[in-house]
Amino acid sequence: MLREQGARSRGQGKSAAGWDELRSPQPAKPRAAIWPALVVLAVIVLLPLGRGSEAAVAVGAVAGIVLIARRRIDLRAPAARRVLVLFACYWMAALLSAVAAVEPARTWSTVADTLRFLPFALFTVWALRRVQTWPMLVRVVGVIVALWALDAYVQMATGYSLGGPAEKERVSGIFGAGNLKLGPVLATLAPFALVAARERFGGRGLALAFIVLAVPILLAGSRAAWLSYALAGALFAWQQTRDARRFLALSGALAVIVAAIGAFAWHDSARFGARIERSLLALHGTQAAVDEASAGRLSIWHTALAMSAAHPLTGVGVRGFRYAYPRYAAPGDRFVDTTTDIGASHAHQIVLEVLSETGVIGLAFWLAGAWFAWDAWRRASAIVRERALAPALALAVMTFPLNTHLAFYSAWWGLLFWWLLALYCAALQEPADA
Repeated sequence: MLREQGARSRGQGKSAAGWDELRSPQPAKPRAAIWPALVVLAVIVLLPLGRGSEAAVAVGAVAGIVLIARRRIDLRAPAARRVLVLFACYWMAALLSAVAAVEPARTWSTVADTLRFLPFALFTVWALRRVQTWPMLVRVVGVIVALWALDAYVQMATGYSLGGPAEKERVSGIFGAGNLKLGPVLATLAPFALVAARERFGGRGLALAFIVLAVPILLAGSRAAWLSYALAGALFAWQQTRDARRFLALSGALAVIVAAIGAFAWHDSARFGARIERSLLALHGTQAAVDEASAGRLSIWHTALAMSAAHPLTGVGVRGFRYAYPRYAAPGDRFVDTTTDIGASHAHQIVLEVLSETGVIGLAFWLAGAWFAWDAWRRASAIVRERALAPALALAVMTFPLNTHLAFYSAWWGLLFWWLLALYCAALQEPADA
């Protein structure tokens, strides 16, 4: 009898303990830690849906404002200060460009729109403050990139992907034939897939991932993406070797592999062959041939320089490039639409975009931001650098100045740029700062 009563009392004790555990907020903590990271990841998941990723940015921005109001985000913390300084460099360049903008309404609306990046970036820093979040986040982004590449392979084989039928000259993949951004996005986000492959499978996994991603990037037809991916490969080759001779040997081996893929694609794909043949026109040496090989970029760059000379201090205003273009373009410029009196949408080169739209003052802000971002990397510990490697390399590839670029003050590319900057600031948090 006593044994039964003791067993009953032990059972009741367990039940009471179990009930206390159910009532305890402890089980909710993992969910509370996961949902902010899911909001950050949703930006990339929704990226192929045009402006769909803006919904995730809006959620993150609103959450960031609420967290700041409740003092859950400490604006004095090092990571938050990094966000504030980098945003100030980006936004002040735009704000000052509005002073003498050629299309004030367009410039002021852009200045206002870019404000959403600040609370979103602060929210991202808070959402990813836990060190244990990072390996999984890098892996998930790597898997997303791999799935986009797989979708591109399906389109190569069948002519169709989740984004619909392929564009007539390029593999368009999940982004669709009306939004030819597969190449630039895969090349920019490739460091996440490469880091994840190396951590999971070592050097061989890294090499295989590099080859697997090279094919859709090449066939996507963006020559800027080719150069970006080559830079990513070179950076990883140096990371793996840390020795000049081994670096040259590995880089040479990768170059031979990519050249072999390119030769096969040239022979097998009329679309890829057309892009190569167009690029080879530059070997003729004439200005007209170089302009044709660069898809008219040379004309755009000349016009951007003329625009910069006419508006040296604050430029023509962010997103005012197309409105100012006809005024400074050469006679007969192919990009001037005489019906609407607008021209090329942007300078297609990061330095010329900043210089023509925000002037030397804006360029000074951008250079200050670049120095600040680099200094934060230089001061970080080796462990923190390793955690920040993927977003850091993605930003290096995205902003490499000796290339052509999408517009950094546009809604779509600017969003991806700030997503990566937010991840970079979050990754650089020391454990004591988180």
